[in-house]
Amino acid sequence: MRIIRNLVLGAIAALGLAFPAVAAERAIIVLDGSGSMWAQIEGKARITIARETLGSVLATLPDELELGFMTYGHREKGNCADIEMLVQPATGTGAAIAAAADGINPKGMTPISDAVRLAAEDLAFTEQKATVILITDGLETCEVDPCALASDLEAQGIDFTTHVLGFGLSDEEGQQVACLAENTGGKYLSANDGAALVDALTATVAEVAQAAPEPEPEPAPEPEPAALDYTVAPTAALSEGGPDMTDEGNDLVWSFHTVGADGAAGEWIRTEYHAGAQIDMEPGDYIMRAEWGAASVDQPVTVVAGEVIAPHFVLNAGKLIVRPYPSEGQPVDDGASVNVAYPGGADTTGYGESTFRLPAGEQTLTVRLGEGEHVETFTLAAGETVEKDIVLGVGLAVINASYVEGLPVEDGGMAVNIAKAQKALDGSREEVSYGYGPGNEFELPPGDYVVRISMDEAMVEVPFTVEAGKRIDVEGVLDAGVVALTMPGADSFKLFDARADIQGNRTERGYGYDADHQTTLAAGDYLVRVRYDDDSETETAFTVVAGERLELTVEKGEGKSKTK
Repeated sequence: MRIIRNLVLGAIAALGLAFPAVAAERAIIVLDGSGSMWAQIEGKARITIARETLGSVLATLPDELELGFMTYGHREKGNCADIEMLVQPATGTGAAIAAAADGINPKGMTPISDAVRLAAEDLAFTEQKATVILITDGLETCEVDPCALASDLEAQGIDFTTHVLGFGLSDEEGQQVACLAENTGGKYLSANDGAALVDALTATVAEVAQAAPEPEPEPAPEPEPAALDYTVAPTAALSEGGPDMTDEGNDLVWSFHTVGADGAAGEWIRTEYHAGAQIDMEPGDYIMRAEWGAASVDQPVTVVAGEVIAPHFVLNAGKLIVRPYPSEGQPVDDGASVNVAYPGGADTTGYGESTFRLPAGEQTLTVRLGEGEHVETFTLAAGETVEKDIVLGVGLAVINASYVEGLPVEDGGMAVNIAKAQKALDGSREEVSYGYGPGNEFELPPGDYVVRISMDEAMVEVPFTVEAGKRIDVEGVLDAGVVALTMPGADSFKLFDARADIQGNRTERGYGYDADHQTTLAAGDYLVRVRYDDDSETETAFTVVAGERLELTVEKGEGKSKTK
């Protein structure tokens, strides 16, 4: 068996899983490509960790496993239909999936439910056994109920399973997508860093590759006497004395736990969803939990055979709806991050128009778009719905450069640093943002700025002013050219300004250890000093003309050079 089989079987043992070897099924990995995948974990973007994980785990797949790859939210913002199958299910697709993942550029929405449905349909789940492995760092943002979808797929499928890997999700967020796995007989695994994601994906792929056969159905039992279909009918309200929740029912989550030694919730037993749920539980004592977004309430319940109990929960919670706008008159920006720190010391984040279900009390709202930020603290009352339209008042600065007027820089190595125009007492400026390459876009609060544009050793500073809701195109003229040096036999070299200062010192403009070197320099006179293995040196002067390319060959020997 090849390397991956040893890897996945080792992961199975480490995680306490065991599956008998039989013919594997067809499966599709669905990777979150939404904008939130640029969020960082210990200094590394989540999308980068996901790419590395796929490359590692899928380096060598079991021969019999047919695996495909799908993503969403990677082509455009605000489009819930942005779902694409990148690799069709087939054997030996590990390298193709890793390559496809490397090309994903997260930017859009999170249509989890539609992506899982499309993957199931591609696998012909109503005709044969099928599995979907979802890797997501966020929640559904396209107004489709993932729990209801999972139940529908389970009912329609021959043997359909969804496994969910929650990447960087809090416990509360994980519970909102866990139903995709639980309602289809799959597993929900949480990963908060790269190592945990490797373990979770390895174990999940192993389970698909080693899937156990379905047992032969047991003979149908003899009809039993009529009995109650359920024993627990819970209700919930947002505030004390408030109405029972109905319209918000799809957001309610009920779970049962054992009673711990301290009387609190112990081990999880089962989860159900929706207001009006009718749950069949075995007689016994439990801790029952009602959850609505980030709000959660526990209470003990006792289920008695032949009876229906109706526990009532007061969630002491409210709803917050936030719509972030770049400036007055512009539409909601789906790239704006919306973070709420709520009572209990936790927080949650959404993107674009966001709805939060929160414990009542003091909330701290932080909305960011580019370098624009809005922070406020307010109180949310139980049963209250608060809507906030946040206008960040940013403008858009688009930065480009040219060697000379009419000759634009098209090299991705162009560096852009933006600072506030006002200087501190020591003459320094506060840096605001940075980027690389031409056409860089920066969303900035109104004010005066200076952009420093650099190409190798050439640099220009350009002041500009940002106005709310307006675009400004900023172009810096470097007044520079390109020199390409060929230095046969060179051990090292240094570039200097040709003109020395009053002390006889020249400003160094670069150095290296290669025989070939290309760089951008401001128009002017320079010299290159080349050193050879025998410690001899050659100095050659040259002139850079703005907007032109100079190809210079420096031969060994005092003052010898050849230009093309």
